[in-house]
Amino acid sequence: MANKRDLKKDINYVLGDIIEAVYVWEYANTDKDTKESSAIIDEAIATFDELIARVNEKPADTAKAHFKAITNELESKGNALIEKINKLS
Repeated sequence: MANKRDLKKDINYVLGDIIEAVYVWEYANTDKDTKESSAIIDEAIATFDELIARVNEKPADTAKAHFKAITNELESKGNALIEKINKLS
């Protein structure tokens, strides 16, 4: 079981890499509109804020189950954001 510090680092790295991928796309496609890519960045930041707030909560149930749920949510939301990046035209 990872501790709280490691979970926060994972959240930061995953969502930071997603934001970096959007910036790379924007740099490679300077002739295209950035409304969709900016929305992805905004969604990644909102996800970061939400997950960090959940990590800092006192878990009502066991800590292990609480952190496992956050990890699963990070994975699902991260995959959804990556799919959105892949669909940018």
